[in-house]
Amino acid sequence: MFHTIIVVGNLGRDPEMRYTPSGQAVTSFSIASNRQYTNNAGQSVKEKIWFRINVWGKQAETCNQYLKKGNKVLVEGRLQPDPVTGNPRTFQRQDGTTGANFDIIASTIRFLTPKTDEEGGGYGGATDDIAPAAGDEEIPF
Repeated sequence: MFHTIIVVGNLGRDPEMRYTPSGQAVTSFSIASNRQYTNNAGQSVKEKIWFRINVWGKQAETCNQYLKKGNKVLVEGRLQPDPVTGNPRTFQRQDGTTGANFDIIASTIRFLTPKTDEEGGGYGGATDDIAPAAGDEEIPF
C-alpha cells in the first residue's frame, strides 16, 4: 500500500531543529493552507488547515537554515496518524474548543518564496528547478 499528500502553505513560525540520539537531524514546523469559497447561501467562507511537518536528514538542516516564518512551501510526504486512534491528533485549545493536528513526514520540500521577497536573503530557487514539460511551448492556449 502507498499514499502521498501534497500541501502548499505558509510557515506559521520559524522551524525548530533537533538531533536524535544517533545524530540524525529532524526539523519540525507548521504550515497553514488556506481555502476561500462561496457557499450555497452566497456567503464567503474561509478555511485554514494546519499541518505539522517533520523533515529528516540533510533536508532537515537545509529547511532549518533557509525557512522562516511566513515562507511559502510545497510539502510532499505521507500522513502520520495518531498511533492510538489512527486518526489526526486531537487537542483542546485554550478557549476550550477541540482542534486537530495533521502530521506529515516530508519526503520533498520545495521553497516557493522568492529570494527577493525575503529580508536578509534565503533560498529562492525552488521554482527554478521545475521545468516545463516537453512540448508545452507548442500548446496554442
